[in-house]
Amino acid sequence: MLLTTQNQFSEYEIIQTLGLVKGNTVRARHLGKDMMATFRNMVGGEIEEYTKLLAESRDQATDRMIMNAKMLGADGIVGIRFTTSSIMQAASEILVYGTAVKFKKK
Repeated sequence: MLLTTQNQFSEYEIIQTLGLVKGNTVRARHLGKDMMATFRNMVGGEIEEYTKLLAESRDQATDRMIMNAKMLGADGIVGIRFTTSSIMQAASEILVYGTAVKFKKK
């Protein structure tokens, strides 16, 4: 499955647009990790616990979007975008979406 944030693939011609595909996940922070993050916030530096949490969340949401595209028979996804939103004080959603397409080599 080819993925791009662009509206097309340079080596392929889009022959069919299959529609919107998306994937999301909602993750809550862990109390123990929150305590470490609070400490790091006081002394400065990267909050590695949150960096790892967000990376895993993006990967899971992307995997779900790809599964959605495969169910439509897509060859790739164009126009991919990520968005986040706060669901509640300790939980956030990551949503990834794009357009599933079929293509052929130029």
